[in-house]
Amino acid sequence: EDVEIPSRRVLITGATGLLGRAVFKEFNGNNWNAVGCGYRRAQPRFEQVNLLDSIAVHDIIHDFQPHIIVHCAAERRPDVVESQPDSASQLNVAASGNLAKEAAAIGAFLIYISTDYVFDGTSPPYKETDAPNPLNLYGKTKLEGEKAVLENNEDAAVLRIPILYGEVERLEESAVTVMFDKVQFSNKSANMDHWQQRFPTYVKDVAVVCRQLAEKRMLDPSIKGMFHWSGNEQMTKYEMACAIADAFNLPSSHLRPITDCPVVGALRPRNAQLDCSKLEMLGIGQRTPFRAGIKESLWPFLIDKRWRQTVFH
Repeated sequence: EDVEIPSRRVLITGATGLLGRAVFKEFNGNNWNAVGCGYRRAQPRFEQVNLLDSIAVHDIIHDFQPHIIVHCAAERRPDVVESQPDSASQLNVAASGNLAKEAAAIGAFLIYISTDYVFDGTSPPYKETDAPNPLNLYGKTKLEGEKAVLENNEDAAVLRIPILYGEVERLEESAVTVMFDKVQFSNKSANMDHWQQRFPTYVKDVAVVCRQLAEKRMLDPSIKGMFHWSGNEQMTKYEMACAIADAFNLPSSHLRPITDCPVVGALRPRNAQLDCSKLEMLGIGQRTPFRAGIKESLWPFLIDKRWRQTVFH
């Protein structure tokens, strides 16, 4: 029998990544015809597209004719950006500008995913109108990406988000979930950053925001420009680690709070809290409590399976 294919079309870049998978799932499950593209991990689920290949990008956009493009693909690891500045700039800036240009050519609404790291963290919370001042190269490339997008497509949207977590394929996929092993191996003490103030944000919530933004835009062409979304629980990595331990009834006495500013790696803003009232006023948003989201994300990586019974039954 014929399967109804929804008439609303969305293209998701970086669909193999932590955020992209959640965005694809959210649109796909809500009556959208969703096509995801990736590069290294694309097949067989997603289209393989090298975003640095302008012909390939042109072809998929012109063939599929999406109404919405959610651009999740990026080099988002600050320390990798510092060590590979040219390739990071190609992906975060040049590819984003090109995508915006192709979206404009067919009248597609582009949502460019950006970061709280465009701010220096000295005077939070930050509104969309506040002046960016990135401290590290990652923040600079994402800010240049924002400019490239809006220069090539004045009807696009920029969605800035903070540190993400969610259902990972590997613990290293998120700066939040990567702490789980340190939490679980309670026989050795672990130093945890207790200086930088973060707002861990569940990828499922960001995916809902992207879909709601897209659906509002289909009805109202004035929806464009800068937007912020973030979880609203302020935590250092030390506090996140303790909350993870608590969620799984694990000990946390081996976790050591380090209150000094970190000296290794890319500079990080102290507190780049995002003000999300602009989206909230549009009736857009969803927030999953950190303990609930982290439990859902991490239980497959629990080493001591006996805990599963106590935590989940």
